[in-house]
Amino acid sequence: MNVYDIRMAPYWFYESRGFVQHPYVFRQPVSSRAIIASTRGDVTGDGIIDEVFLTGNQMPGSPLWRNITLVIRDGRTHQEQQIQLQNNMGYNPSLFLGDMTGDKIEDVAVVIDTGGSGGAIYAYVFAYLNRQFRRIFNSDVLNDELKYSVRYQNQYKASVISHQQNETYILDLTYKGREYLNEIYNSQGVLKMPIEGWVNPLSGLYPVDFDRDGVYELLAYQRIAGRYNADSLGYVQTVLKWNGQRFMFNRQTVTIFGSDLS
Repeated sequence: MNVYDIRMAPYWFYESRGFVQHPYVFRQPVSSRAIIASTRGDVTGDGIIDEVFLTGNQMPGSPLWRNITLVIRDGRTHQEQQIQLQNNMGYNPSLFLGDMTGDKIEDVAVVIDTGGSGGAIYAYVFAYLNRQFRRIFNSDVLNDELKYSVRYQNQYKASVISHQQNETYILDLTYKGREYLNEIYNSQGVLKMPIEGWVNPLSGLYPVDFDRDGVYELLAYQRIAGRYNADSLGYVQTVLKWNGQRFMFNRQTVTIFGSDLS
């Protein structure tokens, strides 16, 4: 089982050189900016409910948001902290609060659709540590860490190699249908030519309390592409779990699409 340590952990979590502290500044109040999403919870651990917002500027006549900023209004002091996001432009920005580190303090997750053809997202998690909000997950780092090889094989199969996990997954392609298979295999099930696919960057990140202990694990989705991006072969699903100091790979699986019984 591989381990993400603080210096290299990706998935919603660490920067490649450790926790990243984001200094905040006091600027105009939330009321003077466009609020994209808002929620409430105790994100500072003082027992008082805080308000959490995403603000930004929407392009006229477009669902695209620019200058997306995380704003936290302290429930005790009523002061606002603004946290700049590394990638602050995209679609459908959303917030989630939940304890992902096991310290009984709600952490803040931000997910933004990039709008790209692969359905990629930007995802960040911020935690209140040592009286400061720190970014403990960055999807860009996860994408850099997780490397794959996808190759079609004879007899209607494809292999997905997860280099980070040092594991191989074999996909049965017969569910793709005879027309699809006839394009790339001869009548003996041998490839007409070598074909390589790829695994897309992170397209989904979901906090899930698998253990029902009040602490959320992180479930990451990456779509497997075949001959072209719309040729989906399935998904790589990676679960990350906090062990008190770092996130570890808890498990990784590959899922494929079903086919009609007929």
